[in-house]
Amino acid sequence: MIPFNVPPLYGTEEEKIHDAIQSHKICGDGEFTKKCNQWIEVNTGCPKALLTTSCTHALEMAALLCKIQPGDEIIMPSYTFVSTANAFVLRGAKIVFVDIRPDTMNIDENLIESAITEKTRAIVPVHYAGVACEMDTILSVAEKYGLYVIEDSAQGVMSSYKGKALGGIGDFGCFSFHETKNYSMGEGGALLINDEKYIDEAEIIREKGTNRSQFWRGKVDKYRWVDFGSSYLPSELNAAYLYAQLEHDKEIYNDRMDTWNRYNAGLQDLKEDGKIELPFVPEECVHNAHMYYIKVKNIEERQNLIQYLKENNVETVFHYIPLHSSPAGLKWGRFHGKDCFTTKDSERLLRLPMYFRMPPEYAECTINTIKKFFARNR
Repeated sequence: MIPFNVPPLYGTEEEKIHDAIQSHKICGDGEFTKKCNQWIEVNTGCPKALLTTSCTHALEMAALLCKIQPGDEIIMPSYTFVSTANAFVLRGAKIVFVDIRPDTMNIDENLIESAITEKTRAIVPVHYAGVACEMDTILSVAEKYGLYVIEDSAQGVMSSYKGKALGGIGDFGCFSFHETKNYSMGEGGALLINDEKYIDEAEIIREKGTNRSQFWRGKVDKYRWVDFGSSYLPSELNAAYLYAQLEHDKEIYNDRMDTWNRYNAGLQDLKEDGKIELPFVPEECVHNAHMYYIKVKNIEERQNLIQYLKENNVETVFHYIPLHSSPAGLKWGRFHGKDCFTTKDSERLLRLPMYFRMPPEYAECTINTIKKFFARNR
């Protein structure tokens, strides 16, 4: 079976973890956590990055920093993972879902302004597949109405928009280092703080509401409970695993891009025949080869293709069930305007196997199996 995903493993992770153990500092915020934070800051230009236990927790921290309150409204796409909404629902907010663009599967930036009410507090663009949303328009709308912009860049590490790194464009950015991502620590994430005025408060929230970080820097003579917070700090062992990959970021990026380009070239004829649609990357965007997906005619054809690929030892997956049609989405959210593309296109999308050091013959086998499916169903 050609697996859909294999967690990234460069080969020096065990050595790094051993070093962390030998340092007698494994609870977090040791040298490897600091190196990971610095890598993010250097590669995104954000003033401060804080490694977290997940992208979910990075989003929760962003909601806390934005002082989201019960009754506030948050605008986001419905085509996203549940964490994007949960972070704000936990603060009592109402989620306002907006339709997506069918070309990028990102939020339609031209529909955001009409969804704004006096209760709107933030816009949460989700950079699907590591391809940037139209951030200039989103930032302009946010500035006009005095709204926060929180980038859900879970899939966007090493991607950019007009030369600016994703996660480093809005007020806050949130990365994921889950095992399905380009760079992984098993479970993990990072909060990118793009306005220095939030740094101290973010450190307090991340350190269970204490000013411990300021204490270790010598800014206070003792650390104490000063505000609300929680335990968002990951283990140093996880950070060590991640840093082994960040040291080789370009090699991992190039390897995944080779697979992405192999898929894109190999499936062009099916696109030209009108059998499938392939990913679209706007000219101003640089993506990171996080995933390769195709879109077929409808949900029935997708299910048949998934089954055919499985029978031929190729594992594929689909996602997401649109949040606005899910039980929790119906309870805590509402869809603004018409659902022209969110549901229809989500039912057509299929993700192909993609991971670091995936053998080229696996991609070729996947391509050929897809072609056989459509040849069989002419």
